[in-house]
Amino acid sequence: MAKKTIDAVDVAGKTVLMRVDFNVPLDAEQNITDDRRIVMALPSIKSVLDRGGKLVLMSHLGRPDKLKEGETKEKYSLKPAAVRLGELLGKEVAFAADTVGEDAAAKVAAMKDGDVVVLENVRFEKGEKKGDEEFAAKLAAFGDIYCNNAFGTCHRTHASMYAVPMAMAGKPRVVGSLVAKEIKYLTDVIANPARPFVAILGGAKVSDKINVINNLLGICDKVLIGGAMAYTFSLAQGQQVGKSLVEADKVDLAKELMEKGGDKLVLPIDTHCGDAFSADCNKVVVDAGQIPDGFEGLDIGPKTAALYADIVKSAKTVVWNGPMGVCEMEPFAVGTKAVADAIAESDSVSIIGGGDSAAAIQKLGYADKVSHVSTGGGASLEMLEGKKFDAVEILDEE
Repeated sequence: MAKKTIDAVDVAGKTVLMRVDFNVPLDAEQNITDDRRIVMALPSIKSVLDRGGKLVLMSHLGRPDKLKEGETKEKYSLKPAAVRLGELLGKEVAFAADTVGEDAAAKVAAMKDGDVVVLENVRFEKGEKKGDEEFAAKLAAFGDIYCNNAFGTCHRTHASMYAVPMAMAGKPRVVGSLVAKEIKYLTDVIANPARPFVAILGGAKVSDKINVINNLLGICDKVLIGGAMAYTFSLAQGQQVGKSLVEADKVDLAKELMEKGGDKLVLPIDTHCGDAFSADCNKVVVDAGQIPDGFEGLDIGPKTAALYADIVKSAKTVVWNGPMGVCEMEPFAVGTKAVADAIAESDSVSIIGGGDSAAAIQKLGYADKVSHVSTGGGASLEMLEGKKFDAVEILDEE
């Protein structure tokens, strides 16, 4: 599935229209609280600028179509991201006050080689989410080359992701380094994994991960289950789950997955429980499926943590998506930390699938000890399901 990258295209004197993911968190004063998404886009941005190209950047930020009372869409302006990019690059970055309007057109027309323009939030335009061709044509007119460097939205067919490159047929349509790396690990490595191949899936709901579990059971040697979804599997076995979070309507599905998985599907053997959803609750460790009334499962137990760590340490390929427990509460972060420790200590190709797992790896300081931390939660899940992304499929092959 290897796609042609921006590094392989001659950009000198040309304008690259690059879709980035500058969906950064902002505080009440519009200050960026975490600039990692901008930092991670820098290699492809610098690749264009260092080779004499002009760069027009487009991104979304938040959900300006769902404003709360008293909010204005300016809350979701990309101007802070443009300012921060300029600081990181050590050069002026122009910001267009609109997306395809007069200011954007004027600033793009005035560009010289090596210049950067950041367009205002594409979601300020109704045509973005609708995939509107007229809106896409206006964006497409800004570029000689299209580059998708926004993996977090690759599973969408919004205008900037799909209609724009469609409108640029006949021109180079490539990926940036971020998307290239995601494809390499989430499709190519998984298609031909070194074995044993182990997947660790956590999180709250079986329903969120049905397709992922199904797909990975077909290709993995072991699939380890943690998080609250484990209690639905316990319920399916007629066991005691106390007041744990369960999906009673997914019991039949859990039975089907257990039947399909057989020995491949590994469930917790003990559970760390609390009598309230708080760090200072009364705690007890019990065998899996023996959670007493008035208690709820909040983490895998120590025996499960040790079992999972042993399985992970012997693996040659590991995929992890979803925490083992309520990892934001220290007493119930032990299982998640044990899995992260084991992955960091293993000599496997290790792929961390976005969301809470990525946050845990970053927090524990293991980001440089794993092979790949995905930049897209929803997108990485869909890729693990084996789905094809239209926004990627239409881009040029290597």
